[in-house]
Amino acid sequence: MTKKGYDFYEVASAFQKCIRRGLEEDALYWGIELYESGYKDYCWKRMVIMSSEDVGLGEPSVIVQMMALKESFYYLNGMKDYSAQKLPFTQAIVLLSRCRKSRYIDHAITVNWHKHDTEMKAFQDWVFDPHTRRGKAMGRGEDFFYKESAKIANANKLAGEEELEQVAMRVEGVYGITREDEPVKDSAYQVIKRKNDDNLTLF
Repeated sequence: MTKKGYDFYEVASAFQKCIRRGLEEDALYWGIELYESGYKDYCWKRMVIMSSEDVGLGEPSVIVQMMALKESFYYLNGMKDYSAQKLPFTQAIVLLSRCRKSRYIDHAITVNWHKHDTEMKAFQDWVFDPHTRRGKAMGRGEDFFYKESAKIANANKLAGEEELEQVAMRVEGVYGITREDEPVKDSAYQVIKRKNDDNLTLF
């Protein structure tokens, strides 16, 4: 039971569901109830999990912010500043409540772990480059690597990157290789990139 006589599991469920639904005041209430009942470590564990499970690609950088807040909390706890340690704890709850949400990662776990248990995939040919035993046995060298194995999708290259790659190839003794990388085309990636480019932040 918690400090006010609630069932612990029901409070824990309410805490996560309120964050998931963006009910900030309710999330704070249930978070404080857990905090005051001695479940600080549990709250941080759940908030780290929620950063991937309920926020995920909706706000890709939130996991970094969450870990920084968690570290701040335990630093202040170590300094015995028990009043100030409520600051990062409260900020973490508000941050998660206000974040753009995506449960894609949680669904990806369910689907892809099941696929891994039930399927056997074959390697694509470009896997066998000079960095593998089979690729070496096939006589593949750095020219194959640069033409096939170094190909990238959703390419977002920096200015001068292609010219630098040409210099790198010459250093490796590779000449006359041209490769068409795939430009950004995934709509989900574009949305994430646009959000990052807009520099939208809750801090």
